[in-house]
Amino acid sequence: MTEEMLTIGRYSFRSRLIMGTGKYPTPQIMQEALEASQTELVTVALRRVDLKNRQADPVLGFLDPKRYTILPNTAGCTTAEEAIRTARLSRASGGSDLIKLEVIGDPKTLMPDTLGLLEATRALVQEGFTVLPYTNDDPVMARRLEEAGAACVMPLAAPIGSGQGVLNPLNIQFILEAVKIPVIVDAGVGTASDAAVAMELGVEGVLMNTGVAGARDPVRMARGMRLAVEAGRLAYLAGRIPKKTYASPSSPQTGKVGSR
Repeated sequence: MTEEMLTIGRYSFRSRLIMGTGKYPTPQIMQEALEASQTELVTVALRRVDLKNRQADPVLGFLDPKRYTILPNTAGCTTAEEAIRTARLSRASGGSDLIKLEVIGDPKTLMPDTLGLLEATRALVQEGFTVLPYTNDDPVMARRLEEAGAACVMPLAAPIGSGQGVLNPLNIQFILEAVKIPVIVDAGVGTASDAAVAMELGVEGVLMNTGVAGARDPVRMARGMRLAVEAGRLAYLAGRIPKKTYASPSSPQTGKVGSR
């Protein structure tokens, strides 16, 4: 979308769709899906790639660094200390200061440990990282993360990989009111309508992986998600009509066309 840019810290992107790289049937399908999505920001799990041999890695080897900005993530980390160490290793191995910060608190639901997340955010911001924290849909925690220096907040729409869509739109709206940094919905998006609903709430972007990678046709789903994100953003900017209890005629009943 050329209407405006998604800006996270010192980074700016035309696309508001952030894509993951896990769970695809093959690296080739992953590559085709990313192209179809027209994403510019691609997240990669640091614990699942070979940072020392990027060209031979089945994920990194298929990502053109001239086309995509790599967003390393700390998926699988369960403590602040582990997440901080993983982020440091990424930067030391030639990565940028970007880090998608995850500190998982429960192995069944994959819900974030927000206390550990806040601790790690503070530490990494102090070390010069641009931190994008994956958090729950709590406006109070979102505000704390902003105060800690996070470049954005990434509340879940639903549990990771569940495909349930935005379960609590009211909380997302509360977060939008609570912070001034970008809000990016992360986790739970299952299909294009979920992405459109998220964008219509006014969030700055959507991150997804399983909804595309797990689709019967990931490449077609990636294109559908791109169009949904664009449509949702346009609808938000345009401003929807208010909801009414009763019908309202769409054609004027008196006077000329255009009269009120």
